[in-house]
Amino acid sequence: MPRRKNSETTTLDTSRAKLGEPVPKAIIDTNTASVGIPRQPEQDLRVELSTLRKQIDMLQQQVLEAGRSAKDSAGKAIHQTEAVVKHYPLATVMLVAAVAGVFAFASHISSPRREPSALRDVRDFYDRMRQRI
Repeated sequence: MPRRKNSETTTLDTSRAKLGEPVPKAIIDTNTASVGIPRQPEQDLRVELSTLRKQIDMLQQQVLEAGRSAKDSAGKAIHQTEAVVKHYPLATVMLVAAVAGVFAFASHISSPRREPSALRDVRDFYDRMRQRI
């Protein structure tokens, strides 16, 4: 036996929803044997725009704070690096040279062997002259 809710009657709106409106769940009214969507309160676009503006302002503040934080962190890192370079100049030069050497070695290994461009140009010129003769 189906359970009945309150004997309260709800008027259902069976027309199509308008664009931009939230889509509510359909209701089955067992008293009138109808299916539909209850009437929704009219929404004020000014309220929605105001809410969106507040959210945008809040997001802008968060972005500004994140930028300031990143700038402060970068400044601290720069000052710490300067202090290390001042206290350990020889070790810093050796570290930079080692890193440059690693990059040079890695690029040398990863790139295929190529002839110097001057030698390649001379060979191309020689080949073109041979073809003409």
